[in-house]
Amino acid sequence: MILPAFFTSASPAETFDLGKSIVPLLEEGSIVALRGPLGAGKTCFVKGIAEGLCIKEEVTSPTYTIVSEYGGTLSGLRPVVLYHIDAYRLRGDDDFTGIGGEEIIFGKGISVIEWSERIPGFITPGAFRVDIEINEGEKRRIRIYRGSEK
Repeated sequence: MILPAFFTSASPAETFDLGKSIVPLLEEGSIVALRGPLGAGKTCFVKGIAEGLCIKEEVTSPTYTIVSEYGGTLSGLRPVVLYHIDAYRLRGDDDFTGIGGEEIIFGKGISVIEWSERIPGFITPGAFRVDIEINEGEKRRIRIYRGSEK
């Protein structure tokens, strides 16, 4: 996949597959920052990433727990932890720091953050960014880029 890239998803299955397709770009310490309105498909995208990391557990939105942790494998060989973070209930970087966010984000796992705009100080310059828009007919326009590319 060459970034930046634009995609149209016509179904949850296509959004899931797109999430799975970025896994070869990820490595230990990667951050994937997701943005989009409620119901856009952010969690569906994360489920695709989880499958690409060979995670067998059911991935659900961690809205109330804020962070869910799953054990998987990177490139099918090396163990890796997927941190699925839902920043919706956070009021900023200080809230995330207060729950140990620095150890998560700056560790060796892969961090995927829904509502990433709520904790901007934790989105590093090399982070993958995924913007999801809901368009006519329930289609999604998905833009994937790295860093601050516009």
